[in-house]
Amino acid sequence: MSIRLGLVAALWLAATPAAAHFQTILPSADVLPEGGTVTVDLVFTHPAFDGPAMAMAAPRRFAMVRDGETTDLTTSLEPFTVDGASAWRAELALPAPGAAVLFVEPAPYFEPAEGRHIVHYAKVVVDSWASGEGWDARLGLPVEIEPLARPTGLWTGNLFRGLVLASGEPVPFAEVEVAFVNDGRIALPNDAFGSQVIRADAQGVFAYAMPFAGWWGFAALTEAEGTLPAPDGTPAPIELGGLIWVRATDVQRAD
Repeated sequence: MSIRLGLVAALWLAATPAAAHFQTILPSADVLPEGGTVTVDLVFTHPAFDGPAMAMAAPRRFAMVRDGETTDLTTSLEPFTVDGASAWRAELALPAPGAAVLFVEPAPYFEPAEGRHIVHYAKVVVDSWASGEGWDARLGLPVEIEPLARPTGLWTGNLFRGLVLASGEPVPFAEVEVAFVNDGRIALPNDAFGSQVIRADAQGVFAYAMPFAGWWGFAALTEAEGTLPAPDGTPAPIELGGLIWVRATDVQRAD
């Protein structure tokens, strides 16, 4: 499956709140100060609206990149449900120091309201022993956001920077959609606040300051060349997304 390279027009965002689908890959912690085990949940949802989740088929691939090596973890996934929809969970042991870059390639999801299939390549970094090493590894995904700021140990208000890549090449002026995981604690003034939209610069670099604590997702979306059959058999376009999730943490002042 190839994508159009170097075309700003190939990067687009659906304007309606209903289109704010995000593939989440959320660990129980972004930093393990003394190593240990982390739980990772894979849910396809509308995060800022606290759902609803969509049914997620078994992922095509779930893996970890660590010290330049890729380990397939697909068989570690166990099903569970969110909002009555299928989702997936894994328990991973990370006893040794170093950052693990976890990523998922989901099976295509057909969205009837948009008449298209959606495939979001999503990744997140978990740093064992707070090593500060290995967080910037490129995975070579069809669409990917490379972090230019360390994506772990971020304070609320920190500026997160990333580089949008398509087939390994920077995408000038890419549009990036930003959403947070809302557990009901944030009241949205209106649906426009369900996602933020920012544009990268001529080198494909974007920046965003996270205004409150929690998980934040950044999504660069592009349209693939070719189609897949819709449920009725007609050809339907394919949205490819490159996502990264980072966590902002509030300052806890010492007494």
